[in-house]
Amino acid sequence: MIILEDLLYTEEHIWVKPDDGQEKAVIGITDYGQERTGSISSVDLPETGDEFVETDCFATLENSLGEVTELFCPISGRVISANDQLIDSPEIINEDPYDDGWLMVLEVAQPQELDDLMSPDEYEKFVEELKIKEAEELEDEDEALEVMEE
Repeated sequence: MIILEDLLYTEEHIWVKPDDGQEKAVIGITDYGQERTGSISSVDLPETGDEFVETDCFATLENSLGEVTELFCPISGRVISANDQLIDSPEIINEDPYDDGWLMVLEVAQPQELDDLMSPDEYEKFVEELKIKEAEELEDEDEALEVMEE
């Protein structure tokens, strides 16, 4: 799992890279997020000029099994550009989620919202705890299946 040091993160596995003045931010899905989504077969991106408030759905990803994942905006703002290259080549998100697989660039409406995002260390700890919880849930399911089979 790759976590870059110069990004901010959400619990929904979205990364944010604000510029130095916090006027613009590039947004994408994390490496862990794309792994959980699976092989991405299509993407629905916002249009330039679309406006979002924090937690609005801004894009969807569909994997090769037909499962759709909604992506929620980590901060409020107006779309300056979307990565239209992903429309024809959505697999780029799986191959390179932090560079070529970026999703959109926002004009940041409320820079203070950036303060609510996780640091790389906080995100790493969050994901590790999530993995432990998921492993425990799988163990509980396996034990329940064993009891039912007896």
